[in-house]
Amino acid sequence: MGGPIISLRAGDPLNLTCHADNAKPAASIIWMRRGEVINGATYSKTLLRDGKRESIMSTLFIAPSDIENGESIVCRATNKAIPSGKETSVTIDIQHPPLVNLSVEPQPVLEDNTVKFHCSAKANPAVTQYRWAKKGQVIKEASGDFYETIVDHTFFFEPVSCEVTNALGSTNISRTVDVYFGPRMATEPQSLLVDLGSDAVFNCAWTGNPSLTIVWMKRGSGVVLSNENKLILKSVRQEDAGKYVCRAVVPRVGAGEREVTLTVNGPPIISSTQTQHALHGQKGQIKCFIRSTPPPDRIAWSWKENVLESGTSGRYTVETVSTDEGVISTLTISNIVRADFQTIYNCTAWNSFGSDTEIIRLKEQGTEMKSGAGIQAESVPMAVIIGVAVGAGVAFLVLMATIVAFCCARSQRRMRASRGVFHGTCAFWSLAAVGIQVKMALETQVEEEKGEEVRHYLKGVVSAKNDIRVEIVHKEPASGREAEEHPTIKQLMVRNSFPSLRIAPGRV
Repeated sequence: MGGPIISLRAGDPLNLTCHADNAKPAASIIWMRRGEVINGATYSKTLLRDGKRESIMSTLFIAPSDIENGESIVCRATNKAIPSGKETSVTIDIQHPPLVNLSVEPQPVLEDNTVKFHCSAKANPAVTQYRWAKKGQVIKEASGDFYETIVDHTFFFEPVSCEVTNALGSTNISRTVDVYFGPRMATEPQSLLVDLGSDAVFNCAWTGNPSLTIVWMKRGSGVVLSNENKLILKSVRQEDAGKYVCRAVVPRVGAGEREVTLTVNGPPIISSTQTQHALHGQKGQIKCFIRSTPPPDRIAWSWKENVLESGTSGRYTVETVSTDEGVISTLTISNIVRADFQTIYNCTAWNSFGSDTEIIRLKEQGTEMKSGAGIQAESVPMAVIIGVAVGAGVAFLVLMATIVAFCCARSQRRMRASRGVFHGTCAFWSLAAVGIQVKMALETQVEEEKGEEVRHYLKGVVSAKNDIRVEIVHKEPASGREAEEHPTIKQLMVRNSFPSLRIAPGRV
């Protein structure tokens, strides 16, 4: 036999040979393992020169799957001379590269918490080196079969590996960590510039653990537009322009958002206060705010027979300033006169997609407060006067009706012959009383109420240059203005419908 220990590389088969030489009579050989005979061996005999002694050789083949490390295999030889026989044994030493298992505790784990990696290995011969790495980069501070660290979201995507080495080779195994982390941007959304009527498509991709929810909304609105990575706006309008938010939420972990801007090419949009104020005799300004993409090519102010785009003309100066929100065009009027408060001013802007016009009126500063105070002061006594008049009239009518009824009742028997004349007289005075009270109430209201001048707006075209046409657009008055004009209209109707009220006495 070759020796008590036989080293064998894992996966290799085992061939054992056992000799029994110079035996007389010839010996018999058997193989045993764990006390049991192993079958399948081969034998050969050789007769020596003296013709009496013999040598025998037995070969045993063991497949790799039938070999266990550390077990002993016995070869026993017997003949008549030595019935108890002789035996020898070998111990199998199966050598192999490291067998490695990598574990991580605890899992799952929130981001920014500590975890421990354990790299357990079985190897023959013994392990000579442990090598730790993350995403292919060696972790120099790690050594031995343990590695402890604080994890972030990258450990969810980038595995940590443990490589174990012995004399026969190396084994590498890697694992990611089930890290819970809030939303992380994977695809950054981009702002868009599109033409009016085109589609706008935004893309926004997030990662997170556990699974996240994506919500698209327009800034300032609570309406959810999409729950997908992609937001599609069909046939955009100018009012669709603005800020859009892509928001991602990981339940119980965190949230994140990105904002993008949608810019829509279209005609200018003018948004200005239709009534602006100035002081008589002072410098006044009328401002026109214009949102326009692309920026306006031209901005013009027009009033009466005048048109001014920029610079100064007489008492009028036009200045234009660009801001992040749009363009502000200002018409400055020096030494405001009364006629300026009766003038209609048009602000018009053009770009390659169209135009927009706004009508603006200038009102003397402080007149609204005085007018409002006067109306309030006058309305109280007017109400009192009308109330007193109506109340007195009603009381008078009740009194007259009572007297008439009483007189009629007492005279019913005495004046049967003249009943018709009497009743006619009663009816006449009742009707006269009613007429007098109605006339008093109407004349008081007509004389005391104050109306406003009815305003009429004209639609026309002002042309001051051959290349500029500014349309004066009739715009509906505000509801507040309509409310002011109605009393005047009613007043005119009253005057025309009731010039006087007369009741002449007559016969029935």
